[in-house]
Amino acid sequence: MFIIFDTLNQLMNSPLKITLLGTGTSLGVPIIGCDCQVCQSNDPRDNRLRSSALIEWNGKVFLVDAGPDFRQQMLRTSVRNIDAILLTHEHKDHVSGLDDIRALNFLHKKAIDIYSEKRVQDSIRKDFAYVFSVIQYPGIPQMNLHQISPGKIFIGGLEITAIRAMHYKLPILGFRFGDFTYISDTNYIAKEEMEKIYGTRILVINALRWEAHLSHHSIPEAIKLIQEIKPEKAYLTHLSHQAGKYEDLIKELPAGIEPGYDGLVLNL
Repeated sequence: MFIIFDTLNQLMNSPLKITLLGTGTSLGVPIIGCDCQVCQSNDPRDNRLRSSALIEWNGKVFLVDAGPDFRQQMLRTSVRNIDAILLTHEHKDHVSGLDDIRALNFLHKKAIDIYSEKRVQDSIRKDFAYVFSVIQYPGIPQMNLHQISPGKIFIGGLEITAIRAMHYKLPILGFRFGDFTYISDTNYIAKEEMEKIYGTRILVINALRWEAHLSHHSIPEAIKLIQEIKPEKAYLTHLSHQAGKYEDLIKELPAGIEPGYDGLVLNL
């Protein structure tokens, strides 16, 4: 019994490696046809694919969201395997890349486990109807859908806490992996759900732009939330071109808060 407990403790204390695969809003940055200084910037930190994060732990690889840039993100980070995909919600900038899991299906000869709320599953079944058809076309993506809800879940031995947040009127999920919390596409988190975030060492949270927005935290709102949670370090994601250039934005943020950027690696 003590050996089992020691093994569990060792697993829970295994280091986390987090890679921000994308830190942009639904249109990405640069935006098609835009000639603003952000979209025309030569700083690679101002080039933002759609928001997604990769979490590596104890030999397991977890992906949060698989948007339209999924293929590009996998290629540029040389990812060869994903053990599970967790979906925050069903909007296309977070799920439309799921067709490209086919390459990993072929490589590993197995389906990929996908975790989401029932409403998101229903959307996936509709949008990717060919995957779930009685008559299946050869080479389609292979998905194992698993229904989750706010609270604790265990995947591959890792305890993950699903956090309820609101994206205007749409309920979404954020996720806490040990001392790391990732929340995208929200403008409201209830008090009881905030309790799940306190104690986080590293927080990644959406901050669309400086001005208020209907369904996303503005940068000032995100700063206020971060200062309430008090993580050791916080990074802003889901940034639009209206947030400004990276080199300017980092100078304007309080100590301990930085803009995230594509390819940023965090270790815990």
